[in-house]
Amino acid sequence: MQRRAFIAAGSIAAAFSLGGLLPGRARAVAGTNADLAAIEAGWRELFPAGETPVAPTPAIERSAKDWRDELPRDAWQVLFEEDTERPHSSALNAEKRDGVYVCRACGLALFTSAMKFDSGTGWPSFFTAIPGHLDTKTDLKLIWPRTEYHCVKCGGHQGHVFDDGPAPTGQRWCNNGVALRFLPRAG
Repeated sequence: MQRRAFIAAGSIAAAFSLGGLLPGRARAVAGTNADLAAIEAGWRELFPAGETPVAPTPAIERSAKDWRDELPRDAWQVLFEEDTERPHSSALNAEKRDGVYVCRACGLALFTSAMKFDSGTGWPSFFTAIPGHLDTKTDLKLIWPRTEYHCVKCGGHQGHVFDDGPAPTGQRWCNNGVALRFLPRAG
């Protein structure tokens, strides 16, 4: 009984702690607008004129069977069953070329190489995302709350975002590699 009370108290403390950190983090990010503007200018350069991924196309309505038939099993399980791939199993961890990381299911651009960093966690990690292309929700599967994120176009689960990343945002968007495809910059 004491163990349950300890776990419950820890979960509640974590929830309040995270709730307290998020507004502070938002203020810290606001102070780095010039850095974020430079990053945004960088990812916009990766797309041909008129094709910047600011406004994603409408959501895709497809059945689970349709996605299952189209995607490799491991990608489908991560994207639509919210599974997690093994750490250090993705070739995208070592990807260093300029380019764009897109959703494996629908192809929506989510991150660029300029947003990527080596977190040492074993999953591709980014310190920010292309604005408006990911939705978040609270995930309580591991007792304490985490922020899970999904592609806005197809709803595919990508990973979790944490408040332990590098400047300028302090965020770590920890992504499953099988949920992404990398498109190298042409030229």
